[in-house]
Amino acid sequence: MISPANLRRGGLLVILLIGTSAVDVNIAPLAWKPTLVSKSAALSVSATELAPSSGAVGMVAEEKIPRGGDGEVGLAARLKVGSYFAVWYILNIIYNILNKKYLNVIPAPLTVGCLQFLVGSLYSILLWGTKLRPAPALTSQGRIAINKVGFYHMSGQELSMMSLGAGSVSFTHIVKALEPFFSAVVSAIFYGKWMHPVVYATLVPVVGGVAYACLKERSFSWLAFWTAMGSNLAFALRAVVSKSALDSAGGELGENLTSVNLFGIVTIYAFVQSIPLFLLGEGLSFIDLWKKALSFTTSSELIRGLILSGLLHYLNNEVMYLALSNVHPVTLAVGNTMKRVFIVVASVLVFRNPISVQAAIGSAIGIGGVLLYSLAKQHYEELEKKKKKLEEEAVAKPVTFWALLVALLSKIRI
Repeated sequence: MISPANLRRGGLLVILLIGTSAVDVNIAPLAWKPTLVSKSAALSVSATELAPSSGAVGMVAEEKIPRGGDGEVGLAARLKVGSYFAVWYILNIIYNILNKKYLNVIPAPLTVGCLQFLVGSLYSILLWGTKLRPAPALTSQGRIAINKVGFYHMSGQELSMMSLGAGSVSFTHIVKALEPFFSAVVSAIFYGKWMHPVVYATLVPVVGGVAYACLKERSFSWLAFWTAMGSNLAFALRAVVSKSALDSAGGELGENLTSVNLFGIVTIYAFVQSIPLFLLGEGLSFIDLWKKALSFTTSSELIRGLILSGLLHYLNNEVMYLALSNVHPVTLAVGNTMKRVFIVVASVLVFRNPISVQAAIGSAIGIGGVLLYSLAKQHYEELEKKKKKLEEEAVAKPVTFWALLVALLSKIRI
């Protein structure tokens, strides 16, 4: 039975998500210094599904990917990358478990999500204020572009929180494995961006596996299912719409827009936009929920836990970006797929929520399909880039008569 409060929360998010899919939400929470820099020098956008459950903004800064050499340099590079992945996995597992633990105690997902955005925002501002990290600066066009990305990031994360609160961690992550399907549909229908047929074929095991897993999932919850599906839609829109929004900025976004700085800005925008949402969705009921929670734990422990969960949410995304800047996207796609497996297994061990054999088989098929999708998508994108590069070189260097004659003679066999 879905309570009226949960219906109200879910309904608010769905209405906002649909109503703003084609309209910018222009609140411009921060007046960043308008320093011009070209878009190519600032960042590029990728509509990939890298780290969907962690709330990555679907954008990747154009940073050089260092390649390990021989000897000590190669070993050091591998150890560095390995440490990033290890920390990324650990932070994700702890974050998801802590999230579920505190949502069981205080069932206010919109408020908890808003507080997590607040913690991440304060963390970023602290780094910029202490000069530990160069402060970013956005132009007016950049603010409009990032603002829209922040809205979809906020919507996806808040819906994920509702799903985690309503169902098990394992069930939420099984359903969220469908995010590539949503991204493919959004890209094709709304933006006319079609991929290679082989890439679409890899979505068959994703959809089939998740559907098979959900048929007899013991912890099945319609609220958890639909909010996880809504989260998939929000993150897919974020990844795809962000490219269009940033392209429309006309190449003038700002300065110091590294991947980690970009995520910090998006987090601040998401926090500001989540405030009216939690006030409308939970409002004063949070006070009563807090009082009830104190019968299970202390106020200080609850505050520490919420702050820690917010810090973990931010840091696991930051470490993901650090990993991305040191490895090929295919490597990160594989790592992200395995991360989801570890989260599901860890949640089952911690919360003792049983998973049927059918759910386990369906999950394995679905998550395996996500891996195939990521690899196939990356493969055909690389082929397309090479094709365009060859075409550009052919236009830049027109074939002369003598070059054509030499090419023809070289094919004549005597």
